This record gives sequence, structure tokens and C-alpha cells, in this order.
Amino acid sequence: MKVIGYSDQLSIRPGQQVGFLVSCDTEQYHADIVKLIHGDTNPDGPGFKIDPVHTEVDADFPGQVQRVHAGSHILVDDHPTLQVDTTFTLQVLIAPTTPHEGVQGLVTKWHEGRQSGYGLFIGDDGCLQLWLGDGSGEVQKVTSGKPLLAGTWYLASGSVNTEGEIQLRQEPFVTPANGRFTIASSLESTTAVITGRARTAPASDSDVPLVMAGYVEALTDELIGVVVAGHYNGKLDRPRIHREALSPRQIVSQVDAPSGATLAAAWNFQEEITDSGIRDTRRITDVSPNRLHGRTVNVPTRAVTGYNWLAREQNFIHAPEQYGAIHFHDDDLDDARWRVSFTLTVPENLASGLYAARLRADDDTDYVPFYVRPRKGQEKKICFLAPTASYMAYANDHVALSTPLAQLLIARAPVLQQQNIVLSERREFGRSTYDAHSDGSGVAYSTRLRPILNMRPGFRHWLSPSLWQFNADLHLIDWLIEKEYDFDVMTDEDLHHEGMSALKPYRVILTGSHPEYYSEQMLDALNGYLDTGGRMMYLGANGFYWVINYDPENKNIIEVRKGHGSNAWRCKPGEFHLSFTGEYGTLWRHRGRAPQRLVGVGFVAQGFDVSSYYRPTPDSLNGVASWMFEGIEKNGKLGDFGLVGDGAAGLELDIYDAELGTPPETVIAAASQDHTDIYLEVLDELYFNAPGTGGTENPRVRADIVYFPTPNGGGVWSASSIAYCGSLSHNNYDNNVSRLVGNVLNRFLSDEPAPLGAGSEKQSAGVTQAS
Repeated sequence: MKVIGYSDQLSIRPGQQVGFLVSCDTEQYHADIVKLIHGDTNPDGPGFKIDPVHTEVDADFPGQVQRVHAGSHILVDDHPTLQVDTTFTLQVLIAPTTPHEGVQGLVTKWHEGRQSGYGLFIGDDGCLQLWLGDGSGEVQKVTSGKPLLAGTWYLASGSVNTEGEIQLRQEPFVTPANGRFTIASSLESTTAVITGRARTAPASDSDVPLVMAGYVEALTDELIGVVVAGHYNGKLDRPRIHREALSPRQIVSQVDAPSGATLAAAWNFQEEITDSGIRDTRRITDVSPNRLHGRTVNVPTRAVTGYNWLAREQNFIHAPEQYGAIHFHDDDLDDARWRVSFTLTVPENLASGLYAARLRADDDTDYVPFYVRPRKGQEKKICFLAPTASYMAYANDHVALSTPLAQLLIARAPVLQQQNIVLSERREFGRSTYDAHSDGSGVAYSTRLRPILNMRPGFRHWLSPSLWQFNADLHLIDWLIEKEYDFDVMTDEDLHHEGMSALKPYRVILTGSHPEYYSEQMLDALNGYLDTGGRMMYLGANGFYWVINYDPENKNIIEVRKGHGSNAWRCKPGEFHLSFTGEYGTLWRHRGRAPQRLVGVGFVAQGFDVSSYYRPTPDSLNGVASWMFEGIEKNGKLGDFGLVGDGAAGLELDIYDAELGTPPETVIAAASQDHTDIYLEVLDELYFNAPGTGGTENPRVRADIVYFPTPNGGGVWSASSIAYCGSLSHNNYDNNVSRLVGNVLNRFLSDEPAPLGAGSEKQSAGVTQAS
């Protein structure tokens, strides 16, 4: 890919500006703006559809290569008290996760290019090291000689006294709950106390910051300012610097009670913990009188257990002193930090919709999407609520590249796109929340401020028979345009920050095919909207599933903690709560807010080979749901066609479940059948592993199309399948799936109250038929 980019805003209104940040390795590229309509290149469908838009952006721009510097760390600006040249002590508690993966900085004031400074490192021998460099070529590296064990806490310290004597100490710090191992005696072989004499004095360059979890490679005029290398994988807790050589007993005493006239800095990561989460995820507090506060870069994971965790408290806000650690990764990323290449002022007359900056260099093209909302007061009746938090959760996933079971999961060999290959080569573009970090821990944060290569029209996801997330939702946008519905767009991000007020102007809200990741604010807004007469069509499945929240300091970053249910990784014990808010993470179902309570259905099964079809229930033939089926054959198959697995019921399926909160007024209008044994009931539904959970044996492996009324004339209709919208365009948009959606949408748009729901006897008949 010769040209690639991202935008600094995802959702904007006419008159506002959006900046585009582009990296291009050719002399120039051309940029213009297009409207995105249909992104599925399947020859059985309408094909790739975009419309050029006349704007101020339609020009050639000079190419420039912009780099991404991944890896989390802490920066502390230089201060005279950090410029030690004779006697000092460095100490920090460490729990490395990849100690044998090369040089990693722990607490350093070191410039690699000048070979100057000092610091504690993990050396290329996997051992703790103390480095001293005078800047003239004289470098001394003292090693413990004892390789560190991954996942084990150590008290690491290095000191030089006034006589030039060096002491380096590497001491396991083991409790019954704080690491991989509980038997301290088994770790004695990794204990080391090394003494020697300093051959050189460290040069402390005044322009070099102190770095935790890395070291300075170079100072640059790029926006990043400081290029950090030697990124550390693992946890750090309670770093301290003294301007004297401390005894072993004094070093231990400084861990929880830093003090003394020679104390230069004492950073307590737990200082930012409040009753409502981390007060400022970027701030690092120095509790010494010097107040040498630092800042994190590239969102290292906070709200993680520290060296002294007792396993009694699971929520970090209740025992902040036991959560004084931060977990750093060499592939963390919060912002690519590129320079803006060009900007667009959105024309005042540009209709609300999904647009993109089209970037073309030689024979390569990239599309950078953005959403245009309507001018306030000019909203239409329909709003498509784009599930952008879910797009971010899947952003740049590497699952097909790194999961041995990918082929078994989808019953065939994954087919990789050009973007997958680029992601394999360019790991610095960051990972998705379905990936593991290089040290094996799960990815809890995802940022939008980077090129997201699977959030592009035309991208075909390896996981599904066709499309997934962003590109799959263009099936619905295309249908709305073809059927000449006037509609607006809004993003999850808008809903999270503006709440129910953002929904008030609309008669009908349409979801995307997979609104999986939701914040409490977003759920509350939808509940409030429905309670006041709003009408919603849930046109997907596995929605409203994972608990997420946005970084209060940066709306472009989301956080998720995975543990229960079907997931790609599991949190470590004691780390299930979101650092941003302190709230319990994992599934909304485990917070008492199962999706059945909101939309009548919830996640039950998944499979990724082929899709199937629905059969109408008795209630849809001549009962309370018959209004949906006007003009549709009463006893035929519903959706036995489509661009996603050749059917409307596929990939992931939702089901009616009264025990989890499906409203008693709910009617099942249709239920899918004939799924293969690749479709299995999901872990959330199982108490024990047992045979018979596949599609040919288990009647719960199905999707239920449901409807129920809500207060004040509102209503909810749910399709319960991710593949559903892929069937809308079949036969030039003239098919029973398209007709069913049109019937419901037209009724919801009317001034009539939404239809009544089912009575108890009707509901029972519907469930029996579906089963």
C-alpha cells in the first residue's frame, strides 16, 4: 500500500473541519471526497458503489512517509535532581513478561545515540543490568548474571556510592497471590547481589527525559518529540530515585514509605486512582517534594494488580494501594501522531451520510471514512446508528495471522486480503481487542487515531463468508439509498457523549449488523429513547454484549476487559474492572443488563461456514405479527439467499429468552432453521461442555425475528442475525427480506402507534413453533 491514512475526526457536522493524516511513499498522491454506498465486491450483488462529491478537496498533494512509534512508556521531563553524576540509587519492583526478548529499559535516563546516562535495564542476557555511560564512548554494564523468570515480581535496585562502589540487587518478591509462583524457595536461583566498582560517571544530558519502560533512542522534530526504544513488556511498581547509595534495608523501607533528604523522586502509580476510576490515565504522580510528575505514552494498561495484591479485593478502586502497578507492552498504541496532510471543511449543503477521503498513488487506493451528521434542527426521521465502538474493537485484528484454530473455526482456510498482509508486516499499526500483545496478555485498549485497514469499503473479512462490521453495514446503507429513504447517520461516539438528546429528533433508529461493544451511557440513552416512544430496528446480532467505555481524556480510545463468555483472551485475576471508570467489565449480561432486556433477543450461537434461512411462525401468518408480512408468501422460506453465506440467518445468532429479560409482550415472527454443526451454542449459554450443541441437534441454535411494543407508542423489531442485511439487495432489492424490513420501517415511520404485542397464549405458541 503506497498510500494510507486516517482522520482526526470520525463524526462531524457541516461547517466543521476534519483533518486527514496521510503517509505516502510516492512523490505525490491525489485526494478527493466520495460518498460510500456499497462496499461488497461480490459479483452476485450490486457491486462496489461510491459517488464522487464536489468539495474543496480534489487535488494532488506531496507524498511524505510518516512513521508509527508503538510501545508504551512513561516520560518525565529532565530536572537538575535527576542529573546524577556520583552517588545514587535506582529501585523499582518489576514483573517482566518477556525477559529473554532483548534489551528493555526499566528506569532509565539514557540516550542510546550518545551512549550517555544511567539506568536499570533487562539486558540481552535476560538479566537485570545497571548501565553507566559518560557520553564519550565509555559504557559500563553490570549484569546480575541470573536470568529473570517471566511473571515473577522482583525488587530491582542498583546503586553507586561516594567511593565508586556499585551494588546491583535482583531479589524475588513472592507472595501467595502476586505472581506465577508461590514457593519462594524455588526462585532462589534467580536471586543475585552483585558488587563492583564504577569505571565511569554517568553523563546526564539536560535535554534527555527520564523514561520508564524504555530508553531514549533519539530526539526528533516529529510530533512525537522523543523516540523511545527498548520497550519493556511487563509490570512496574513504585519506582524511586535517591541521590545517595541506600543499604538493602533502606531500599525495602522506601517501597511503601519513600522519604529522606536525598529522595529525588518517588512515583506512586496508584495516586491517580479515585472512586470513579483512574483520574487521569496519562498522569504519573511523584510523591516526593520535587513533584517530578510524569506522563504515560501509548496507553499502558492500568488498574492491574501490584506486587502486594492479596487476592481479597477484585476492584482496584477499593484497594488502590494494591494496584500500584502499570503493565507496559512494546506494541501499545494510542495515537500514530502523524502530521495533518490536508483538511476538509464540510460543505454546508452536504447531506448526512458516510463519506471517505479517497487517496490514490499510482495504482494504489485507500479510503479514509468519516460520518457527516445533519445540521442541528434539520434532522430527518430515520437515523442509522453506526456501531463505531465495535469497529474499533475489531480494528486491525490479526486473528487469521496468529490463531492456529482460525481454519477450524470457519471450516475452511482463511483468505487474506492485501490489508491483512500489510498488517502482518506493519505491526506498529496496533492491534485489536481480539489480539494478544507480544507478551501474550490481552489487548484492553483500541484507538481510532491510526490507519484501520479493515474499516474500508471492499475489505472482505477472513472470519465470515463475506463481510464483517464496517463493510457489512454498507449493505444497509445501500438499501436505504436504493429505496429512497431519507436518513441521517450518527456514531456510537456521538451517542456516548451526547446521550439521549442525540436520539430525540428521530422517529426510528436503525442499528448496524453487529453493535457488540456498548457503554453504560449508550445503553442508558437507548433505554431512555424507547421509554419515551422511540422506535428501533436492531438489524444484526450479538449486540449490546461487551462492556466498554471511552477514555475520558481522549474520545478516540475505548477499553474492554474480557473474561466471561466467548472471548479471545481472559483478564488476569483482579483485573476485570475498567481503568477509565472503575466499573465491572466483561459482559453486560453479567451486569444484569442482558441484551434481551433492550431488544428482546441475545447472543446464542455462532458459526462461520454458511448461512441459513427463517421460517415464519403462526403469529406472522394470521396473528399479531401478520402486519409485517404484507406482500410476503406466508409459508415460504424467508431469506434463503444473500451475499453473506448465501442466507439471511448466519454468522452469529440471537434468541428470545424470557429468563434473561425478553419482554412478555414479545412475539416471535420468524425463526431460523437448518444450521450446520459448525454453528455451536456459545459458552455464555453452557453450564458444562456436552455433545449435542451443534446446529443439527440443538433447537436453540437459531435466530428469532421478534417484535414488542414499548411505552408511549414505541416499538422494537430485531432481526437477530449478522448476515441479515446481506440479503437486502437480492433480486434487485425485490425479495422477502427487503419487503419485511420495508414493512416494519414504514409502519414505524407512520404516525400510528406501534402495533400491540403478543398475549401470553400467543407468545407461548410462537416459542413452541420456533423450538
